[in-house]
Amino acid sequence: MTAVFGERPAQAPRPRDRRLVGFRSHLRAEVVADDAAYLLSDRGVTALQGDHIEALVPLLDGTRDLPAVLRDAAPGISPEQVGRLIGRLAQAGLVGYSTPVPVTVGSDGSDGLAPGPALAYWELAGLDGTAALRQLAAAPLEVLAVGGACTEGVLEACRAAGLAVAGHGGVHSAHCVVGEDPAVSKDVARLSLVVCDDYLNPELREIDSLHRAAGQPWLLARPGGSTAWVGPVFRPGSGPCWSCLAHRLRGHRQSEAPVRRALGLTGPVPRPAAQVPPSAAAAAQLTALEAVKWLAGYRHPGQSAVLTLDTLSLTTRHHELRQRPQCPDCGDPGLVARQVRQPVTIVPRPKAGGGQRACSPQEIRDRYLPLVSPVTGVIEEIRRDPRAPAGLHCYLAGRNAALGGTDLARLRAGLRQLSGGKGTTALDAEVSAMCEALERYSGTLQGDEPRTRDSLRGLGDAAVSPDTCQLFAARQFRDRERWNALHDAFQYVPEAFDDRAPVDWTPVWSLTEERQRLLPTGMLYFPSTLDVSSPPVAGRRSLRADSNGNAAGSSPEDAILHGFLELVERDAVALWWYNRTRQPGVRLDGQGGFGDSWTGELLDVYRHLDREVWALDLTSDLGIPVFVALSRRIDKPAEDIMFGFGAHFDPAVALRRALTEMNQLLPAVTDARPDGTGYGSTAPETLGWWWGATVRTQPYLLPDPAQVARGAADFDFHNRPDLRDDIEAVVALLRGHGMDLLVLDQTRPDIGIPVVKVVVPGLRHFWARYAPGRLFDVPVRLGRLSAPTAYDDLNPVPLFV
Repeated sequence: MTAVFGERPAQAPRPRDRRLVGFRSHLRAEVVADDAAYLLSDRGVTALQGDHIEALVPLLDGTRDLPAVLRDAAPGISPEQVGRLIGRLAQAGLVGYSTPVPVTVGSDGSDGLAPGPALAYWELAGLDGTAALRQLAAAPLEVLAVGGACTEGVLEACRAAGLAVAGHGGVHSAHCVVGEDPAVSKDVARLSLVVCDDYLNPELREIDSLHRAAGQPWLLARPGGSTAWVGPVFRPGSGPCWSCLAHRLRGHRQSEAPVRRALGLTGPVPRPAAQVPPSAAAAAQLTALEAVKWLAGYRHPGQSAVLTLDTLSLTTRHHELRQRPQCPDCGDPGLVARQVRQPVTIVPRPKAGGGQRACSPQEIRDRYLPLVSPVTGVIEEIRRDPRAPAGLHCYLAGRNAALGGTDLARLRAGLRQLSGGKGTTALDAEVSAMCEALERYSGTLQGDEPRTRDSLRGLGDAAVSPDTCQLFAARQFRDRERWNALHDAFQYVPEAFDDRAPVDWTPVWSLTEERQRLLPTGMLYFPSTLDVSSPPVAGRRSLRADSNGNAAGSSPEDAILHGFLELVERDAVALWWYNRTRQPGVRLDGQGGFGDSWTGELLDVYRHLDREVWALDLTSDLGIPVFVALSRRIDKPAEDIMFGFGAHFDPAVALRRALTEMNQLLPAVTDARPDGTGYGSTAPETLGWWWGATVRTQPYLLPDPAQVARGAADFDFHNRPDLRDDIEAVVALLRGHGMDLLVLDQTRPDIGIPVVKVVVPGLRHFWARYAPGRLFDVPVRLGRLSAPTAYDDLNPVPLFV
């Protein structure tokens, strides 16, 4: 049988306070004798079985109140049994009560009831259908147009849905006051629909401000274009505001910044319309539907997201929008500054599952996946590197934010233009790429970081000279113009630092001395390509921010440890590379070496690529294992030598990191052809290395034949169960070498993943930094060289990864 919930018979009208009981309107009840009662809807079928069900179901057709059901069920079913069954059906959302009252008013002023399908729709959504329709009839919708957006189709769709559209002709200017139409009470108009030409139109900020002041929600939509955007519903006092959304959108629109500046625009660059009548109608109807659902009282998580409809592929996606706690409009704009000024406190952090981090890769992926979105995320997408050979796990995660304002023409198709990740599994590589992208986003200047402007001399002992960290030689400053003209942008030598010039400084925390120090802001944060309102950083001409020591982690302790290990790795690499010392090989076999099934599979992949693989031990005076993995082509004159580095307390982990980093860089040469084409970079220095470097001309790349190859037994490793124990060991190690461990908390409250920048003055970068110190002294102390390498004898090839 078919029942329409709330239907009234043609004869006498019922009293309006009479409550009828029956199946929800979206359900059709059919009884199959001696089997079950079936409830059918467009979302599925429910079978009801049990004593008295077949007898009770026909009575729940929505035409009876509870006394009538009890009367008609007797004497076969007792009142107590009827009550229990109806209660269970109501608890399951299958049965409900309704009052047959008019919910619409006809054009002639007569009462009318909503048709069954509308009731069914709202009850399928879990609402009281009659109440939902009553709300729709009583709640006018205010529509605003921004940036010349056409609202005709949206207005038509809203009116067809039964909404009373408020305003003069249904459209207000962008500068209207919410509820200004005297015919519409603020208490009645519970939603504004804002139709715009672009979600970054600056007029939307004023609209958002007006609605927040009035406490009224508003729905944003851009139905124009081949991809329609609908949502979110901004709710003042609860959830993100338009500025939270705009901050994320600007991050994905950096490529249009030069055009915007050239045209003198304060808003986004206009784009040509791309629509056909069916796509425009679909977008308008979708927009109206979201407004109708909100006004009817339906709430779902997607209303806090931006819904995109690609009208070409007919695919949709919800892009979750999160509030930025530090948002200047709806949050606390001083939050980041206070966080940075706090001491860095190390707490116990047990390693998960006997591993080396505080939680698993799957946990990290699940936690931060909402940040991957081309609309509301900070990472546009994460994808497997299409050039990677089968069997190697290499992932890409969008543009490398560490490039900041670097001259992109000098980095065209370079090895570091994209954030990337590597690992022994696809999940490890995906999470690695995600973390690197989030790390570099968090390390980018956003305007709310604390700064103090003064000179190094004026600040005294609290300040750390950038010369002890950047480590450029005086000769490099003298020759900087010629050097910069000949080398890649990563090897750029800035102007010499003036200790008397006013510079912006940011506090960092010394874990070694347990006090606050100051480092130049320009060294700590990548230049921003976003529209930030703060003034430029003083001192940029003599300061360079790079990613050395930047790290994201599953906990602050995890991030600090891995930021430090990166410093150790690059310091050891610099000592080897620029001095071209011969280092012992590393055994990759399983008989006393580091070989295992994963390593064996990796070596097989490289063999099929006509490449051989080996590794060197670069461990320095710090005693923490550091390795370089290397590979060369053996089937053509150009050897296309590639390498990767790794450092860790556990030598097996360090070696795997070196091998997986080499895997990550390998796609740049996998398509290389004997004629010199097919490389994944056009940077002259990189191409020159691939074309010309061989193990014969660069013998320091090969294991030292005079030293025995190192195996697992040659390293003394004892795993500490807690990350805090590792950090305490690091602090003790650096104290013994007279070094300071400085930490800057770069965690962004809206991102959540712990991110730090770790600085140890005196440790070397693996880019060309030739100041006196460890680069020249340590190889002699370790017995690798009998005398320091002369400046002119340093490796003439700056490291290019």
